[in-house]
Amino acid sequence: MIALKHFNQLDNDAAAALIAPCVAIPTWTAALVQGRPYADRPALLGAARELAQAWGEAELVQALSAHPRIGEKPGGQQAHAALSRQEQGAVDASDARLAQALREGNARYEARFGRVFLIRAKGRSGEAILAALEQRLKNSDAQEVAESLAQLREITLLRLEGAISE
Repeated sequence: MIALKHFNQLDNDAAAALIAPCVAIPTWTAALVQGRPYADRPALLGAARELAQAWGEAELVQALSAHPRIGEKPGGQQAHAALSRQEQGAVDASDARLAQALREGNARYEARFGRVFLIRAKGRSGEAILAALEQRLKNSDAQEVAESLAQLREITLLRLEGAISE
């Protein structure tokens, strides 16, 4: 975590590298970096939230390139992978029944919507995630794009809050 005053002082490349793991949407990262300096953390988070409101299906597809399936711990040392492992910490990989149900749910979701199921895992149990997955399988395509974008915004802002302090 870095203090906002230090984030404001970083060169553009270093600032972008710091927040890029929040979401795999380079235009969001670049715009947030270009908006510096931020007077305070609420100003930064407000700008991040406002920029994220412009996201559509193209940005969702772009961002999903860095998101693993729920219940699958991503390998690698990239910052995206480390964040996903941390966020999915409450999904009990030793619960064989839950792991199987998540695999099957992911497969149904991907067959139905053609993309990875995205949900803010932080603060949710594996059972709660599975219940949300089952519920969202009932969504229309448009409803699911909107819900996936809402989840992506939550994930992104939580990651940004974890990267930059007051």
